[in-house]
Amino acid sequence: MDIRKTLTDLKDGKVSVEEAEKVLKFAPTQDLGYAVIDHQRAIRNGCPEVIYCAGKTTEQIKGIVTNMLEAGTENVLGTRSDRCMYDGVKEICPDARYYEDARIILIERAPVEKTGGKILVLTGGTSDIPVAEEAAITAEYLGNEVVRAYDVGVAGLHRLLSKLNLIAEANVIITVAGMEGALASVVGGLTDKPVIAVPTSVGYGANFSGLSSLLCMLNSCASGVVVTNIDNGFGAGYTANSINKLGGK
Repeated sequence: MDIRKTLTDLKDGKVSVEEAEKVLKFAPTQDLGYAVIDHQRAIRNGCPEVIYCAGKTTEQIKGIVTNMLEAGTENVLGTRSDRCMYDGVKEICPDARYYEDARIILIERAPVEKTGGKILVLTGGTSDIPVAEEAAITAEYLGNEVVRAYDVGVAGLHRLLSKLNLIAEANVIITVAGMEGALASVVGGLTDKPVIAVPTSVGYGANFSGLSSLLCMLNSCASGVVVTNIDNGFGAGYTANSINKLGGK
């Protein structure tokens, strides 16, 4: 059940409307019992369904990946995975890759159309890199050029100011920070580009597992700053891609 191929064949006159209807009638979703796969998400949203691996068994993830590939999805992204899950996926997809820091499983079998936009990913500290990498790899998977500048938090402001050229060149900026989350406000005051702030659960007790960073970012006095959920690097990368695609159009 290759949805994209069916639509292409219909456009090229290789199949009739009736034949295409038979395929597409059952194409929107497929129920595996433990997961309902949305096979038309790429057609609607421009990106196939992404697998959130946390809380799933390795066998469930393998089943989802197998179903997606059989339906014609060529590029698959799995977030919040561990090495054991990756080893399981690699048994059925030898070309799968694993990004340890980002906890991402990636299968890429088809080229992705480039957005033409540049995304800059900044972190307050080294401890924020795993969340930042989730954002960066997600954005790259979706066709964006990504530039990284890590450990440029406001505790040493000169480190951030040395990256002003990168800030000026970016179309979208993702700031990833824990503790008090001040990086987003400072960057928001230095640029006219959209700033996507990602609070992380990095910090001592009063950080409340990222809640203090989240609240500080939500209360930013800088214009143009929007905030994702705590540790949600994927959401930041996906949103930055959406902004770049709009710019391209």
